[in-house]
Amino acid sequence: MRMKKILIIEDQEMLREEVKDWFEFEGYITYTASNGKEGVDLAVKHFPDLILCDIMMPEMDGNAVLEVLRHDIKTSMIPFIFMTALSERVQVRAGMDQGADDYITKPFTHDELMNAVHARLEKIDLLTERSQAALQELRINLITSLPHELNTLLNGMLGFGQLLKNYPDSFTPEELPEIGNRIYTSALRLHRLIQNYLLYAQLELKKTGLSRRFELQEPMEIITRVSTKMADDYLRSGDLILDCRQCSVFIAELEFTKVVEEIAGNAFKFSSPGTPVKICCYCSEDMFHMIFEDKGCGIKEEDLKKIGAFMQFDRMLKEQQGFGLGLIISKRITELFNGSMKIDSQVGRGTTIRISWPGKN
Repeated sequence: MRMKKILIIEDQEMLREEVKDWFEFEGYITYTASNGKEGVDLAVKHFPDLILCDIMMPEMDGNAVLEVLRHDIKTSMIPFIFMTALSERVQVRAGMDQGADDYITKPFTHDELMNAVHARLEKIDLLTERSQAALQELRINLITSLPHELNTLLNGMLGFGQLLKNYPDSFTPEELPEIGNRIYTSALRLHRLIQNYLLYAQLELKKTGLSRRFELQEPMEIITRVSTKMADDYLRSGDLILDCRQCSVFIAELEFTKVVEEIAGNAFKFSSPGTPVKICCYCSEDMFHMIFEDKGCGIKEEDLKKIGAFMQFDRMLKEQQGFGLGLIISKRITELFNGSMKIDSQVGRGTTIRISWPGKN
């Protein structure tokens, strides 16, 4: 088993050396720094499994250390525990808001420190195991599903391309735009399939959680822009009903946009022209709520219970292209940013999807 590495950033030499001795006695590899700048350099160089850091230090304080490490993708996920005095409560709160994992108040005992560190490392190990299991499931799904999906789209493109290559004079000017449109449509589906697969894989890798807290201040504008485009793409601009109130939501803009795009797209894809697709958003009690409602084909109850990647409900019956990744990607993003998703659906009557994230008016 690999020995765990601990980085100790503390300007008080006596405490720093004592904590170092404790961890070395327990079988850890330790690195020590006497100030924040030196600590950042050691973190980037050695990538420790956990960082213990004082708050009040020369050159760079603990919160500044945390901010630098959380903005570096290589160190952003390292567990970070503050060692703090009782008088530093305000600084601790700021650090926790920036993504610190825990704090321990000085003076602390050997057992108190070890229990805090062991608990944090055990949690990381558990999350890593779950991520590895999910990645293994992803590999299996890729082996069984990806070749078929890729070949379906590629065969259509290759077939039309070969016709144009071998029989260029066999088509009328009226037929050429239709062939070009079919090739272009297949290429767009292939591009989206690949992008969704890559995004899904990235989300599986990120499931240990995010350290930074994002605030999106204008979600209403994104919902309006993206859902209007989806309605136009399906030639259903008259079916879109928007009821959105201005408020903030704590999520990254790229991921928020992806959720709106996927769920709004599904609402139009799986409902008939002339039926309404309603999208609304509002804030209540420090939570942002977003609701998508359609009157489409709905999802069977047994299928709702087994939502998973690369599964398309009744795919053969509806002859839909693609993995059906949109819903599971949206669910992964929702969970990644501390949100929840609830799906209510009845076959033949439609689907309502409710998503909630931390937010504010």
